[in-house]
Amino acid sequence: MPDIKTAIILVHCPDQKGIIVAVGDFILKNGGNVIHLDEHVDAATQTFFMRVEWDLDGFGIATEKISEFFQTLVANRFDMIWRLYFSDAVPRMAIFVSKLSHCLYDLLSRCQSGEWTVEVPLIVSNHPDLESVARGFGIPFHVLPITPENKHEQEQQTFDLLQQHRIDFVVLARYMQVLTEDFVARYPNKIINIHHSFLPAFPGARPYHSAHERGVKVIGATSHYVTTNLDEGPIIEQDVVRVSHEDDVSDLVRKGRDVEKIVLSRAVWNHVRRMVLVCGNRTVVFS
Repeated sequence: MPDIKTAIILVHCPDQKGIIVAVGDFILKNGGNVIHLDEHVDAATQTFFMRVEWDLDGFGIATEKISEFFQTLVANRFDMIWRLYFSDAVPRMAIFVSKLSHCLYDLLSRCQSGEWTVEVPLIVSNHPDLESVARGFGIPFHVLPITPENKHEQEQQTFDLLQQHRIDFVVLARYMQVLTEDFVARYPNKIINIHHSFLPAFPGARPYHSAHERGVKVIGATSHYVTTNLDEGPIIEQDVVRVSHEDDVSDLVRKGRDVEKIVLSRAVWNHVRRMVLVCGNRTVVFS
């Protein structure tokens, strides 16, 4: 089946009668054909969530006018918060790394193989260790060492690079630096992080050693959007893997890194497919 250009709208608003009909009529009356529609109502907050995707072939409203018409004809009536995306817009992803390579290799391999239609114009790091990896994939690698004294200056330089390369979102592929509130505010719900799921039980630089000493039976990983509250942003994806008394620390590290890269890739995949809707500090991840 050839690729078709589609539009995707993510919506949340107070739950009320007629929302699905109104959105459907907007698409149908303008010659669109719905391809996917998924909706959910949070009974506790009486909030309605929806993702709808439709074929734009023959659609009666010009692409650049869809937002204006949807706001006037539908969104205003239901007090909607919504975002519009188009399938032919290729996301531009910047990857931030430090010294660990497992997540970086996984992300770049998925892009290079064609599994993802995502552009990676640059990789940013606070250490030079992974420059050879970037070079192997033909991607510019920018080393910006960070100290308490130069953090603001280096973040500004990083932001300038992101603007220069028209970056849509950032992935922290085990980037061992805390971003400032100012930096995070410039990319709301557009910075994706990955960490082991031992927080806060096993914080610090050696979580797997601490977990091994406690005899844990499950290890895992969490991927979330970055907010100003450290490691408390809206969660996109999580997974776990079982371990046993037979596993030593190296086994936990190996299994932990495997689940980290898988969880991060799932989170990025859901983000680029526009499957994630953020409401407050929670997400609705459509299937």
